[in-house]
Amino acid sequence: MRPLSLSLFLAATTLLAGCTFKGVPDPEVSSKDSEWMALVPSAQEDRRYGRYMMDDPTGEAPGTVVVDTKERFLYYVMPGKKVIRYGVAVGDEAYGWTGTARVARKAEWPNWNPPAEMKARWPHVKFTQGGPENPLGARALYLFDGNKDTLYRIHGTNEPEKIGLAVSSGCIRMRNIDVVDLYNRVDVNAKVIVR
Repeated sequence: MRPLSLSLFLAATTLLAGCTFKGVPDPEVSSKDSEWMALVPSAQEDRRYGRYMMDDPTGEAPGTVVVDTKERFLYYVMPGKKVIRYGVAVGDEAYGWTGTARVARKAEWPNWNPPAEMKARWPHVKFTQGGPENPLGARALYLFDGNKDTLYRIHGTNEPEKIGLAVSSGCIRMRNIDVVDLYNRVDVNAKVIVR
């Protein structure tokens, strides 16, 4: 190894030594989940956006969901100053949303009824029954500001190849297996912070 390459390797190794990433096993899923998730086109997984337990970079209370739109990560805060970090797709610049909300509702394989402003932009979008072709994927967490629906969701996707990108109309998209894992952990009324 050349001296410069060796120096870079040693520096990277030293930096990574302080990071504690631990993979999180897939959640148990129903036979319907398995069947429907198998029908969603698969994508080459980018390991940067995998599901990992790590030290908490958020400083928020356990049970809180924090979305870092710049880095494309969602953090679920655990006790003991740990988080589970998931890769996400976020809203593109024109449609991005930031703020604080709460999870008012949770749904498995939800129906999708696009909001009026989305239908105005894209007349081809229409109501879609829950299932593998539905853009909301396997699960959805409905975000409310008080008692008012923000129309933003944290949800699965039928386009897993877009995880890590800014492509949505403001919603937070996750791989279906990741949104099932998050859905199983998050309580109704959990605080959600989108930065």
